[in-house]
Amino acid sequence: MKQKDSVLVTGAAGFIGFHLCRKLIKEGYAVVGVDSVNDYYDVTLKQARLSLIQGDPNFSFRQVNIADQPAINRVFEANSFNYVVNLAAQAGVRYSLENPHAYINANIIGFANILEGCRHYGIKHLLYASSSSVYGANTMMPFSVNQNVDHPISLYAATKKSNELMAHSYASNFGLSVSGLRFFTVYGPWGRPDMALFLFTKAILNDEPIEVFNNGKMQRDFTYIDDIVEGIYRLMINPATPNPDWNSDEPDPSTSFAPYRLYNIGGTSSVQLMSFIEAIEQSIGKKAVISFKPMQLGDVPATFADVSSLEEVTGFKPRTPLKQGVQNFVDWYRSYYKI
Repeated sequence: MKQKDSVLVTGAAGFIGFHLCRKLIKEGYAVVGVDSVNDYYDVTLKQARLSLIQGDPNFSFRQVNIADQPAINRVFEANSFNYVVNLAAQAGVRYSLENPHAYINANIIGFANILEGCRHYGIKHLLYASSSSVYGANTMMPFSVNQNVDHPISLYAATKKSNELMAHSYASNFGLSVSGLRFFTVYGPWGRPDMALFLFTKAILNDEPIEVFNNGKMQRDFTYIDDIVEGIYRLMINPATPNPDWNSDEPDPSTSFAPYRLYNIGGTSSVQLMSFIEAIEQSIGKKAVISFKPMQLGDVPATFADVSSLEEVTGFKPRTPLKQGVQNFVDWYRSYYKI
C-alpha cells in the first residue's frame, strides 16, 4: 500500500527504533535503519533486535554514527526518503554526569547532521526524540507542551531542549516540517538494560537487592513501547504545519508560525515507584530486596504527561495497563535469557 514511501529511522538497533522499524515494515514502508551499534549497553542485545528485521525485503541497515557527517550524508544521497525519524541519541540522565562529551557528539552534532540532511534532500516530515527530562525543575502537573522548559537539571535534558530549539530554527528558516516527541519512561519487551524495569527484574530473579532512589518517593509516567510506537507512527503521517493563531506577544512553546510542533507521548498517569515494583514482584512471583538510596543528581522526583495535543491530532492516547505491560516484559525477559 505504501511501497513508494521510504523512511529513515536512526537508532534502529535501539529499543524504540527497533520496535518502530517493525511497525513501519508491517505497514508497508521501505525502511532504512542506521545505528552506530555502540557499546553503551550490551551489543548482543542490539544485534538480536536487528536479527529479527534484517531479513525483511523492506528493510536495509547501515552501521553509521549520525555524528559522522560524511557518512550520514551518503545515506541521504543514496536514498529518497519521505520521512525521517531520529531516535539515535546518547540516552541516560546519570551517564551524562560521567561522560558529557558523548551527549554533545550524538545529541547536538549528530542532530545537526540529520537536520542538514533533511534540509537538503526534501524530507516531508522529520520527527525526533525529545524527552520528559526537558521539564527539569518544573513541578506543575501534568507536564504540558504549553509550559516553558528553561530549567533542565541534567546535560541530557539540556541537549534534548537544544534539539527542540535547533529544529525550530530549521522549520523557520527552511520550511522543514518538524515534530519533537517528548517520551515519558518507555518500557516493554526488548527494553534497555540501564532502565529500572530491566534492572529490577534482573536483580529480583537473581535474589539481589534493587536500588531505589529518593527513598522510594519517586513517581513516573510509565509508557508502554507499543503505545510509543503507535504515537510516533500516527504523528509521522501528520506533518507539522504552521499555527495560524500563533501569537508572538504570547508565544505558545508547542507550536509556531513555522511548521513546528511538540508532543508528549506518555502513559497519562503518574505511578508511585513502589507500586511499579509491586507490579514487577507480582509478575515474577517473588518479593524484591530493596536498598533505599537518596535522590541522585539529575533526577526529577515525578513525571506526568498531558497528551491532549497528541490525542487532538491523531485521535490516539496510550492505553496499555501497567500490569499488563510489566507482565509482557517479564515474559520476554524470561524467554530471552532462558530463565
